[in-house]
Amino acid sequence: MENNSTLPKKWGFRGNSELKPERETTIRGAVTLLQSNINQSDNRPVISMSHSQPSVFPYFNTTQIAADAVGYCPTVGILPARRAVAEYLSQELPYKLSPDDVFLTMGCKQAAQSILQVLAGSKSNILLPKPTFPYYDLFARSSNLEVRHFDLLPEKDWEIDLDSVVAVADENTVAMFIINPGNPCGNVFTYQHLKKVAETARKLGILVLSDEVYGHLTFGKNPFVPMGVFGSITPVITLGSISKMWIVPGWRIGWLVTHDPNGILKEHGIIESIKGYIDMSSEPPSFIQGALPDILSKTKEDFFSKIVNIIKETANSCYEAIKDVPGLTCPTEPEGSMCLMAKLDLSVFEGIKDDFDFCLMLAKEESVIILPGICVGYEGWLRITFAIDPSSVQDGIKRLKAFCERHFKKA
Repeated sequence: MENNSTLPKKWGFRGNSELKPERETTIRGAVTLLQSNINQSDNRPVISMSHSQPSVFPYFNTTQIAADAVGYCPTVGILPARRAVAEYLSQELPYKLSPDDVFLTMGCKQAAQSILQVLAGSKSNILLPKPTFPYYDLFARSSNLEVRHFDLLPEKDWEIDLDSVVAVADENTVAMFIINPGNPCGNVFTYQHLKKVAETARKLGILVLSDEVYGHLTFGKNPFVPMGVFGSITPVITLGSISKMWIVPGWRIGWLVTHDPNGILKEHGIIESIKGYIDMSSEPPSFIQGALPDILSKTKEDFFSKIVNIIKETANSCYEAIKDVPGLTCPTEPEGSMCLMAKLDLSVFEGIKDDFDFCLMLAKEESVIILPGICVGYEGWLRITFAIDPSSVQDGIKRLKAFCERHFKKA
């Protein structure tokens, strides 16, 4: 053992404080805290309406095509998988993607981490929606990117307030992040609105990062439109994975794709920086990469129709049932993804301080786990996931209603 007297008086390294968020600011931390508050003497099954992972329910199963493909261990390199993603995404674009436009990642989170690290600079800032998927805020801050928020408008189906985008942007803004279909709002942007987003980004001289992990999981009046359609207006980088549509969140295969028909990203060194960062990162499992071409090309449409129909049923059931819950309102009916936002009127309840307190008490009294709005940057709201089996949705909202009626202020 070395003599302690040789140790420096002060170490030159320390942990990144941005990687130690408060528990209520991350979904995983909040859910863990809420689960610890469950009343262990309550014999009813716990209903978790906080996490968009329907695969834990037997009601949801992935396609047999995907399961069979993973059963093999082909010695296929990365190129066939990237080509498969390029062909899959090109079906809805006015131009063809190349395998060189595709970077495979360990899920959508790693794709986001990668591009945020690439865009980081000493004075750079990035624009994120409010409410948002909270990890993007944390990833940006840990990459030393200043975070600024623009508003989503609940009264307009959670459209982006483009005036607020312009108001918070400046000469150091590098990109704006959008999520479509929306998480946590359950909205789906129209073609016309996305075009305005692209035009706004072009005027500001920034690129658009688009999280499309819920792409095509839509069941309302608006069809899914990939942001890459507008790549000729402003550079676009999309993030996606197979986790949601194929119901395989643990398989850790995603992608970061550049939509840049005018070559702007390449001209400004973004492509080379992405390659450099990806080279330093862990690769997705090779056998999943080998299975990806079959998964993307051979899955039948009836599998997706089944999943979408189930989600539509549970979404409608959840939305309609919340109408009868005192103190809660949903401004818009969900049209996509796996969750919705409900506004919480705290003034009508007794003994409840805020949305997090509401969810802690709900978990303890009713064994129902719902995510408080503060976790997605929207205090005074609740994020409710409806990607669970229909009977659990009905039971969960029934318990939620009983909780709200019990704590409702007496006249």
